[in-house]
Amino acid sequence: MKDYIVRATAAGSQIRAFAASTTELVETARRYHNTSPVATAALGRLLTAGGMMGSMMKNDTDVLTIQIKCDGPIQGLTVTADSKANVKGYAENPDVMLPPKNGKLDVGGALGLGILNVIKDMGLKEPYIGQTILQTGEIGDDLTYYFANSEQVPSSVGLGVLMEKDNTVRCAGGFIVQVMPFVEEQVLVRLEENISKIHSVTALLEQGHTPESLLQEVLKGMDIEITDTLPTAFACDCSKEKIEKAIVSIGERDIKEMIAEGKDIEVKCHFCNTAYTFTVEELEKLLHHAKKN
Repeated sequence: MKDYIVRATAAGSQIRAFAASTTELVETARRYHNTSPVATAALGRLLTAGGMMGSMMKNDTDVLTIQIKCDGPIQGLTVTADSKANVKGYAENPDVMLPPKNGKLDVGGALGLGILNVIKDMGLKEPYIGQTILQTGEIGDDLTYYFANSEQVPSSVGLGVLMEKDNTVRCAGGFIVQVMPFVEEQVLVRLEENISKIHSVTALLEQGHTPESLLQEVLKGMDIEITDTLPTAFACDCSKEKIEKAIVSIGERDIKEMIAEGKDIEVKCHFCNTAYTFTVEELEKLLHHAKKN
């Protein structure tokens, strides 16, 4: 089944909720970056959250970036998403290896201490930037904290990635549930009770839960209205033309140095690892453009 996100409201619109199935998305990222199991889990969780948070944005041109800068061996993560839930991302150190912690992949250990940045480019003069300190490095907890502190929206974020023995992705997904300012006390209590019973999103995914049935677990005992369903996928929009612009932007001196070496150069896209080759002749043309600019 293709990956998708459901958007829903519950308890008479006192709650808004998102849930996602992202197995193919995370497996695509794993293949592109050849990530280790713990890096796959960390990046997969952030990609899943990125898809759901991207779908919260209103306009087709809006872009969301979630960036984690940390002192752990993974060194950092970057994920970018649009309002159609197209998402891409990478880990600074995709090869990080750590022993399991309590029988699970040690994502918190891979991240260590750090900062979470959420950047929303909505076509205004300046992008919105929210920043919080990592709480646990488990990503779901960190985003829960971010929503409460940077956006003042009480939320619960649950994310999971389960690996096969051959290190491919068995299943991935998650949910984001947010309460509105006018939420009634009994609705909030019920929601907190439901969430407290969910010990592992990964376990629910392993049991075969869909985004719809994930929300039924989180919002048990409430009326739920699915308002929208949309596909989500790992999608990179890189091209040779974009890489050319990046080379031109580095300036004449650096381009001249590349030409002086007399060899083709290879430039890889951070997000999908696609390699673009430029001959000396192509570099000379780009130098001509750089001089014009």
